[in-house]
Amino acid sequence: MILVEETQVPEAALPLDALKRHLRLGTGFAEDDVQDPVLASFLRAAMAAIEARTSKALITRGFLLTLDRWRHASEQTFPVSPVQSISEVTVIDGFGGAQTVEPERYRLIKDAFKPKLSAAGGTLPQIAEGGSVEIRFDAGHADAFDALPADIAQAVLLLAAHYYEFRDDTSLGQGCMPFGVTSLIARYRPVRVGLGR
Repeated sequence: MILVEETQVPEAALPLDALKRHLRLGTGFAEDDVQDPVLASFLRAAMAAIEARTSKALITRGFLLTLDRWRHASEQTFPVSPVQSISEVTVIDGFGGAQTVEPERYRLIKDAFKPKLSAAGGTLPQIAEGGSVEIRFDAGHADAFDALPADIAQAVLLLAAHYYEFRDDTSLGQGCMPFGVTSLIARYRPVRVGLGR
């Protein structure tokens, strides 16, 4: 399985002004925007880290999922949520030939944690030996940062501020995330149930 982000979060969707207020940066100077590229990079890093922890896309954008086999013959779970729409499903044979699957043959089952591509009746199209399937879809909570749930938006600002404040610190452990951020995103993390040893 390969998941590729086909479109990035646009610069206009990044909450630079909100992060500046959060950091209490001074305003009214001639070089008010001199740190904008740095702040934008910390916002992108914070969003990526939160998306990785929650398996959720924050700002809606396009993705491409490539599979060499279906997980189940009648449905396939998406690795990211919430999926808003499926734009195209293409089956590629072992020789590189591509065939677009008619939208009537599948449907999207929306779910907060496990959205699925489901066969409309019977099974999903067969994938030939050495072939693959490409699924193009849009996923995300909102089209703009202001429309995100308040707890996720606050977590992004807290984590971006953390990256900004500790940008020179190399002693933090791998995967370190402030407690305030982890508590804000806790309800969005997928629940994994183990069956024991």
